[in-house]
Amino acid sequence: MKTTSFADLNLAPEILKALTESGYITPTPVQAQAIPIVLEGRDLMAGAQTGTGKTAAFALPILQKLLPLASTSTSPARHPVRALVLVPTRELAIQVEENIKAYAKHTRLRSLVVFGGVDIKTQTPHLKTGIEILVATPGRLLDHVEQKTVQLNQVQVLVLDEADRMLDMGFLPDLKRILALLPRQRQSLMFSATFSSEIKKLSAEFLISPKLIEVARSNAAAENVTQKVYLVAQADKHALLTQLLRGSDATQVLVFTKTKITASRLARQLQREGVSADAIHGDKSQLERIQALDAFKQGKVAVLIGTDVAARGLDIDQLPMVINYEIPSTPEDYVHRIGRTGRAGASGIAISLVSPEEEKYLKEIEKLIKHEIQKENAVVTQQAARPERSPRGEHHERSYTPRPASPKKPSHDPWFDKPYEPSVSATTENKQPEHPVSKPKKEVAAILMRRQS
Repeated sequence: MKTTSFADLNLAPEILKALTESGYITPTPVQAQAIPIVLEGRDLMAGAQTGTGKTAAFALPILQKLLPLASTSTSPARHPVRALVLVPTRELAIQVEENIKAYAKHTRLRSLVVFGGVDIKTQTPHLKTGIEILVATPGRLLDHVEQKTVQLNQVQVLVLDEADRMLDMGFLPDLKRILALLPRQRQSLMFSATFSSEIKKLSAEFLISPKLIEVARSNAAAENVTQKVYLVAQADKHALLTQLLRGSDATQVLVFTKTKITASRLARQLQREGVSADAIHGDKSQLERIQALDAFKQGKVAVLIGTDVAARGLDIDQLPMVINYEIPSTPEDYVHRIGRTGRAGASGIAISLVSPEEEKYLKEIEKLIKHEIQKENAVVTQQAARPERSPRGEHHERSYTPRPASPKKPSHDPWFDKPYEPSVSATTENKQPEHPVSKPKKEVAAILMRRQS
């Protein structure tokens, strides 16, 4: 029988009340399939596209399982870490914990998030009060383990969220260290948007007879996202981007670059041109990143520019457009980037600006998603970025394809085109000897004094 409501999933009234207040009506496919499996106590390996409700798919059954253990006691010993959620980025960690806190607001269960980039001493007091659900990035969690501010020996449920991204970011050694600290008798859940051979190998190491679910074709891009490619010279990308941002659909746009330097430079250029833009990347402080993200969500900033680190951690409702200023060299990252739009059934637009040097990466992306993306040669107006004044104020359009350099025109007087030849007087007057001639030493008179004995 098809699930029509969260009540059909045997969730407690406290959790159902929080879901209703959060505007949840019916479970998404991944939630409908995953929640019963987790409640049964089975290990799970779930593949679902970004934006399909993966957080609720593991958070709701975890809350349900931990409800009998909830305590009103103020003693930290009555609130050990019973569920551990590992995520790759700070932004994702914050958002996952915010969701868990919202789902658990009518229960006595406590949650906390810890991540790097901030003073660890600010997190320690909260850990010492005791919490049941801990959301963490791997590196910062190990920092707390080394400082003995957290104990993991009572963890009953482990969740690896965005597992493929954690492997891409080199967290495998940290993950293995953390797994060694956990009880052998536990339930383990893995959620990932893509299933690579490395992910399957990792799942074999820490999942026991897992149940596999996939609500979308592996490594596929969301069907409700319209994808488009503009073929453009690298030097012309900024002009094309500015034109796209001035379009009627560009009310809220997330722009992706490959490097932090490009993200910052692009944000400054757009600001100078009157575009409300900001950048978010790893070189900014956590406070700056949170402020930029909040301003973007609230509509105070129309364009947010980020690197692939931001691709997994941003959850913006009804984001209409994503632009790849530079397409990623790893095709899986493309899936995650465009997954920021078209979330939870909404439609979205994903535009990629592809230079000739990047076409090899585009082929790998199309091979991965098993779909040929619509392409067209970019045509932009000169006024798109830095307008060149025309005598009559006319707007000219030009196609952004590389043009051969025009031959150098001769000047009006052939004499100016001749190579420089020094005059005879210059060569004789300014000529210096190859070896300087030593000057004769001058005789210097000396007075000798006889010492009196």
